Amino acid sequence: MADTAGSLDNAQRAFCAHLRDPDRHAAPADVAPRRMAVYHELVFNNLESLLAGNFPVIRSLHAEAAWHARVRAFLRDHRSHTPLFPEIGREFVRFLEARARAGTDDPPFLAELAHYEWSELALALDEATLADVPHDRDGDVVDGVPVLSPLVRLLAYRYPVHRIGPGAVPAEVPAQPTLIVLVRDAAGDVRFLEIDALTALLLETLQTPPLQPGRARVAALLDRLGRDAPALRESGLAILADLRRHGVILGTAPR
Repeated sequence: MADTAGSLDNAQRAFCAHLRDPDRHAAPADVAPRRMAVYHELVFNNLESLLAGNFPVIRSLHAEAAWHARVRAFLRDHRSHTPLFPEIGREFVRFLEARARAGTDDPPFLAELAHYEWSELALALDEATLADVPHDRDGDVVDGVPVLSPLVRLLAYRYPVHRIGPGAVPAEVPAQPTLIVLVRDAAGDVRFLEIDALTALLLETLQTPPLQPGRARVAALLDRLGRDAPALRESGLAILADLRRHGVILGTAPR
């Protein structure tokens, strides 16, 4: 029985190795070439279709041959951390991030763009709901304790990933980072907001204890930054109102 199990395992490994990298691994001798070609086509086409759907902007930046070569490289070179089909997109991000660390000739913005596109999809698929977080949607976010939506992601990139496309490819790293908030609304639509550094810092403070009214949060942040001026305090309070208007802040903690 052990020999049979070992033989089956070896056969499966040989079969998969050939599917991933037919140039280095010979096809199993007991599988007809025509049948093997069908398996090749099924695996590649399914993977290519999935990645093209997950990363439409990245796909649009590639000619067909270059895109197919990238998909084949992912299939050949990457070792996934999970067998879950919905997580393949995240594995593609890991693949591009590893290539960036290795100093390949990929466009320098590619890994960040992949992360941004995947973040949009992941937020769209997130099983959390707005009802998961108790809140008073009519509460005062200045004098009450602001409650963030569970469907918010704060992202930071070197490149303006939300603007990249076939006619808009950055030639160099901008002087300022790109700060983005992704938010999913009650209808399930994912939107992005480009924000400034003060808004990003305020969002970070709202995600950490202790629970404080919005006014106190703004004051504590400005005190930490050494910039506690009346005009900045007013800007901070206006940011709270703006985040609420966009659904990033749901309301306030119930009393």
